[in-house]
Amino acid sequence: MDSEKLKQFLVPIALIVLTIVGIGFTGNKIYENYQNYTAANEEVMNKTATVEEKQAKLDEYKRKEQEEKAKENESKNSEKPFYKPVMSGLDTEAVIAGEFAEVLQLVRANQIKVRSIKYDYDPKDDAFVAGAGSQYNVARLNMEMVGNYANYDNFLKEMYKHEHFLDIQTAEIVPYRKNKKILLINFKVKLYAKK
Repeated sequence: MDSEKLKQFLVPIALIVLTIVGIGFTGNKIYENYQNYTAANEEVMNKTATVEEKQAKLDEYKRKEQEEKAKENESKNSEKPFYKPVMSGLDTEAVIAGEFAEVLQLVRANQIKVRSIKYDYDPKDDAFVAGAGSQYNVARLNMEMVGNYANYDNFLKEMYKHEHFLDIQTAEIVPYRKNKKILLINFKVKLYAKK
């Protein structure tokens, strides 16, 4: 009889065991899903923070770019001033000497070697000398130089940014036959100064 009484309880016991196993399995899956959700949520939060940080940097770059464009437009609209010596009443050579020293300083700073310089002070064919009368001093320089591409490129950029008005007339560049990395440069520039 005992075994028959047990048979009656066998189905409910089996259901209880299956329920406990099912709850354990389901609980484990729920816990794994929770961990995956937490990890995914944390990753989303990290990526959101990264995106916000990069967006802030992008906004900063755009702001700086707009400021630079505004400065560039402002500098394009404003004219460069003429060189003005400290002392007045000097001859053309003395007046231009200060600005010529600035140009030579740019040449030296960019490690370019000067082979020769020819001067022509107050040339009669210059529009500033002919048109403005005696308000301006002009020196036309014909410089023969030797340098490499990178140094010459920096020199030209600095000449373009030079704080005083000057006129780059020609720049003839010929590579040296024995070493193509070396340039032979014939550079003509006019320097202007107010009297």
